[in-house]
Amino acid sequence: MSNLIRRAKPTDDVQVQTCIKAVYDEYGFGWFPESYHLDLYTFEASYFRDGHSFWVAESPDGQVVGTIALVRHPSIPIEAGAEDGVAEVDGVRRVAGTDCSVERLYVHPNARRQGIARALMDAILAEAKEWGCTGMEVWSDKKFLGAHALYQGMGAEAVGDRLCHDPDQSPEWGFRLPV
Repeated sequence: MSNLIRRAKPTDDVQVQTCIKAVYDEYGFGWFPESYHLDLYTFEASYFRDGHSFWVAESPDGQVVGTIALVRHPSIPIEAGAEDGVAEVDGVRRVAGTDCSVERLYVHPNARRQGIARALMDAILAEAKEWGCTGMEVWSDKKFLGAHALYQGMGAEAVGDRLCHDPDQSPEWGFRLPV
């Protein structure tokens, strides 16, 4: 039996939090429900109400074992001379040439190596195409080597790096993925 890839429901919030927190615990990252992780406690306001989407991978026994969000944003043009294809937008380093972004892609440590991340990426790429998007921004912690291989295997180009705006100030690689 395989995992079900489906749109998240507001009632998935606790399982989504549990899944993502397992990854954070695995890597020793802090958990900040009142700030950096607030979106995981407020699906309706953070994703659904604004026309973004959130997907989950559900195991045959009904547990959320993977997560991903797709967020639309105003087009970030590729400016002449932009460093490494990264542009400064409202004081934040962003991937130029994009109009949507991948957020919150995590697979529970006990569910890896089953194609879950790829299936979640395929779902949001299809949705981004339906929306008419042309370029997808992906930022990924530098420790997530398997994720980087996935993105590059799907055609993403590494364009630069930054310190994440999370409280841990995690170093990240930025990727541009054609939609």
